[in-house]
Amino acid sequence: MKRELYSKLLEWKNTPDAYRKPLILEGARQTGKSWLAQELGDKEFETFVEVNFEKMPSLNSLFEGDFDINRIILALRAVSGKDIQPGKTLIFLDEIGHAPRGLMSLKFFKLDAPEYHVIAADSFMGLHDHDDDSFPVGYVKLLKTYPLNFPEFLTAVGEDSLVEMLKRSDWELINVFSNKFTEYLRQYYFTGGMPEVVKAFVNTKDYLACRQIQKEIIETYEKDFTKHPPKEIVAKMRLLWQNIPAQLSKENKKFTYSAIKKSARARDYEEAIQWLCDAGAIYKVTRVSSGELPLDGFADMDSFKMFLVDIGLLGAMTGLTMDSLITGNEYFKQFKGALTEQYVMQQLVGLEDIRIHYWSPDTGMAEVDFVIQLNGKVIPLEAKAERNLKAKSLKTFSQKYQPEVILRTSLEPYFKGDHVTDIPLYALSCIKDV
Repeated sequence: MKRELYSKLLEWKNTPDAYRKPLILEGARQTGKSWLAQELGDKEFETFVEVNFEKMPSLNSLFEGDFDINRIILALRAVSGKDIQPGKTLIFLDEIGHAPRGLMSLKFFKLDAPEYHVIAADSFMGLHDHDDDSFPVGYVKLLKTYPLNFPEFLTAVGEDSLVEMLKRSDWELINVFSNKFTEYLRQYYFTGGMPEVVKAFVNTKDYLACRQIQKEIIETYEKDFTKHPPKEIVAKMRLLWQNIPAQLSKENKKFTYSAIKKSARARDYEEAIQWLCDAGAIYKVTRVSSGELPLDGFADMDSFKMFLVDIGLLGAMTGLTMDSLITGNEYFKQFKGALTEQYVMQQLVGLEDIRIHYWSPDTGMAEVDFVIQLNGKVIPLEAKAERNLKAKSLKTFSQKYQPEVILRTSLEPYFKGDHVTDIPLYALSCIKDV
């Protein structure tokens, strides 16, 4: 398996000691943080030392005494049975949120021992456990991890030539192989991008096995809800999490609290939503009332959509079968809009320097699925599950704000028209080039 993020890890590894900071891998559980660290350690260092503070609770007191790095290194040598040499060893502190003051120790690796390569990770919820911890702002580098995007999925299944077409934005070839891209897109809609699921699919091509792993991941997430957040919001987090598929299946996908419970109010669920966002379990996309720069300045924080971390988990939570994706039965027809927007969001969120919103005017008479700020431009992006390319809302937005670039994505081939550029769903990774 190859991850695009690996190049960022190499860049960090090769940064001179004076400028390199300990690295924190952020992201939802089971998105590949540990795998990335292991891959870097095995390929680029003589020694890889991993300590998991969740699996080894006896080490959770390691940082309670002081932050003497020599003492900490001595303890890591003892527990791993490996020699630790500056520049030759990658130290991986996994589930660091379980160790009191573990995060703060990273500051002293930077100040007192910058010659060591240190990566830390956590399932993110645990990072909020310790009120006496201060986050080492300015002393660490943050790198977000996400499920595999569609090009990474193609690489995993051995279709390097298709990935190369996307990297080159070779629209002539991409259009020629549209049927092949579409077939893999259906598979990705089912498997999603969680690394363990993709690995199982590559090895077995067994959709039932993939679905079982997805269900286990969902159970793991829900168990996490009971471990770290305040007890009074646990039930609300579970309700929110389980309600997202129903929210996305609506024609108007704006999140409504009354769909959870008739008496539900925003103030009752704000903290639970924030915990889910911080955990990387959901993506929250706020409405903007204008198509002008900067988009964040026009955000309506009370109006938003919520998406799950992964399209495969969304399918598992709704009971979507592979047969539904192939035959396009009635159930799939009712849910395909939700799958399409979930897929688009998942491909966009991993892009660098991007702001993602959706647009509707204050009258609420129109809506553009996504409005993104990228490369200094405001770009409306309409997502279509079918080949019906009518987009009245996109036209309304475009007439009002005159954007330089107007995009529409569906299963139609690439076509650059006078006003709108059509990008196939399977080629969204080319959006920066467009």
